[in-house]
Amino acid sequence: MDTDKKTSGASLATPQDKPLISIIMPCYNAAAYIEEAVSSVFGQTIKNVELIVIDDGSTDQSLKLLASLKKNHPQILILEQTNKGPYPARNRGLEQARGEYIAFLDSDDYWADDCLEKLLIKLTTVDADLSYCGWQNIVENGENGPPYVPPAYEKEDTIKHFLNGCPWPIHAALVKKAIVKKIGGFSTHHFSSMDYDFWLRIAAVTQNITQVPEVLAYYRWHDKGQISSIKWRQVLDAWSVRKTFISANPELLAHLPRETLDSLLNAPLSRQAYEAFWRRDLVSAQKLFRTILKNNTWKMGDLKYIMLSLLPLTLFKWLVGHR
Repeated sequence: MDTDKKTSGASLATPQDKPLISIIMPCYNAAAYIEEAVSSVFGQTIKNVELIVIDDGSTDQSLKLLASLKKNHPQILILEQTNKGPYPARNRGLEQARGEYIAFLDSDDYWADDCLEKLLIKLTTVDADLSYCGWQNIVENGENGPPYVPPAYEKEDTIKHFLNGCPWPIHAALVKKAIVKKIGGFSTHHFSSMDYDFWLRIAAVTQNITQVPEVLAYYRWHDKGQISSIKWRQVLDAWSVRKTFISANPELLAHLPRETLDSLLNAPLSRQAYEAFWRRDLVSAQKLFRTILKNNTWKMGDLKYIMLSLLPLTLFKWLVGHR
């Protein structure tokens, strides 16, 4: 059988029990966390929900646990596919979503019990297309990040704010399904910045958003010693997402002076290059300084770092290490 077509729970799709909110949850080897994530969904004060879990080729006990959890929560629809990554998985889940609203929750994250209720009440009260809230990073084997409530973007220059960086994590918002359909779901072109790309493309369609100024979403930060050599890819993906958005939406940016727009696009690239250099993540620093040179966005003060970055990586590391 083609694993990309395997489902369980499809019989739930009946008109009389159509859910209000569809929750999309990609799952890959999340056996240690999946029960807490599912409990977070069904512990919500809003009960008229469906949970669509897309198992992305797990090799641990995730599927077995999901099958067990489904016995107590028939609102779970389990989809299986070979490993393709979280964004293709989310798109697959969106194809099955029946709710009027969409929320995303990764299989190792969780919400406050009243998260969806507060997001929905605010969204419907002001007739917005999307509502968002604050969040907190939960650090394994470390100190948790501070609770963070983002600015009320809708009260300022929303587009300018969004060009500064991803406005919220994937699970800190509730959005109308009609808006998600309008943008065609997630792009898969910039793998490490596809959530940022998703929110930017939504902003191109609507800035009718509203803030719930509370911390209601919790993001689990795993300390797995992720290799620093992929940091440059994350930075360049976000830069590419901003470039694509700017090119595709000139009418939304016409109010911004050219120098402001150039700064919004390129300043994060320069800042991240220097941060990588001083952290001695020289793989990322080399890639980023070379990109700055290639795209002619350098300044005189950048030249000595750019010249170093043009050396072979081994020599670059040796010279920096002996400074």
